[in-house]
Order: sequence, then C-alpha cells, then structure tokens
Amino acid sequence: MADIEPYESALDAIPGAHPYPRTSRYHDAEIGIHRGPDGTEVRYIKRRLLPPLDGGDTQEHTVAAGDRPDLLGQRYYGDPAQWWQIADANPVLDPRELTDEAGRTIDVPLAGGFPRGDRRV
Repeated sequence: MADIEPYESALDAIPGAHPYPRTSRYHDAEIGIHRGPDGTEVRYIKRRLLPPLDGGDTQEHTVAAGDRPDLLGQRYYGDPAQWWQIADANPVLDPRELTDEAGRTIDVPLAGGFPRGDRRV
C-alpha cells in the first residue's frame, strides 16, 4: 500500500492553498514558517490583526440568561461556529466572558461587518 502524505504536505503542493476553511477566523491569516538550526520547518499562523469596526457595522445585543457564544453565532449568522465574530468585536480574552453576565450589552458585527483594509490589534 502506498504511503499517504500528511495533510500539511499535500496542501504545500497546491499554490495558494490554505489549511483553514473560508468560515474560519484564521482563513485570511498569513502563515509563517520558522526554520530551526537543523533545517526543520515549523508552520504557524502569524498574529491576526483586526480592522476597526465603525459603529454602523455593529448592532447591540443585551445578554439574557442562557445565552452562549455558540447560540449567538447561530442567531446572528446562522452558524454556531461563527461565535468568534462576536468575540472579535468585544474586549474579551475568553469567549465565555461574552455571555457570563446577564444584562451586559455586547456588540455584534453585522454579517460581513469586518472590512478589509486598515487593521488594529
């Protein structure tokens, strides 16, 4: 039986291929390569900088008891895996902070609300 090439190696052979799906927060992130002294390569995602959101690019959501990031992703984007868009628009380190306090107001980007262009950390 022939050896099966690892996923990363197969992608390396396709120009412009990216290991993350289009719906991933990392899809547009640049992939870096660190070469060790022995020549081994380690691939990594370079720092992901976020563009500023204009107030017109978001809507407010008041957190209710039982809200969770994944449920908000489903509610606003039709996909529970898109919770990260809401996390990116709010100053939280842990996505659970988005919904841990009922009554808190958070920003929810409109679908497609993160413009390309100027970026912020």
